[in-house]
Amino acid sequence: MASQFQLIMRSGPTPGAAFTLEGDQITIGRDSVNEIVINDAEISRRHARLTFQGGKYVLEDLGSTNGTFVNGQRLAGPRVLKAGEVVSFGEQIVVVFEATNIDAGATVVSPRAAAVPSASRPIAPPPPPPAEYVGSMPASPAPVSGTTIRRPSSLFIIIGVGVLLFICMCAAFFWWVDANFLWCTFFPFLGGC
Repeated sequence: MASQFQLIMRSGPTPGAAFTLEGDQITIGRDSVNEIVINDAEISRRHARLTFQGGKYVLEDLGSTNGTFVNGQRLAGPRVLKAGEVVSFGEQIVVVFEATNIDAGATVVSPRAAAVPSASRPIAPPPPPPAEYVGSMPASPAPVSGTTIRRPSSLFIIIGVGVLLFICMCAAFFWWVDANFLWCTFFPFLGGC
């Protein structure tokens, strides 16, 4: 069973972009000579390098200005990446390292689907970022299409205000009757008058 590795951009210039990792050495940076080019001011010209060793990718920072981080920890030396780990280049560029196991003996359902380059396949929306990166993401979720916000009808507002006014007037009347000892005047049917 072989593995295919990729980096999925969570935040940065192209969120949702998938970078398939192929080769023994992959450099990441802003300069066009890199295998993975991320055109952003946070990225150094030659920011980081991935080296394929023993079936795993090892990430190292190449002396970048803004640093390379794995799960929030700044890299001080080479580090073996594990599936699901969050890699940040500077503060704004966040990618997730993913590994997909491929069974070489598996039956291929559609040979045409395998021949389509990965760039033209639709990319599923990325899952939400880990909690430590929520502060850098927009706080409000995108509105769900097809939903409408209903406002109360003005008729309900007028009726509510009228009922409230009626209750207040009744309370004021009974207070006035009690304060002036007028119970027998207004309510002679009450006993004791």
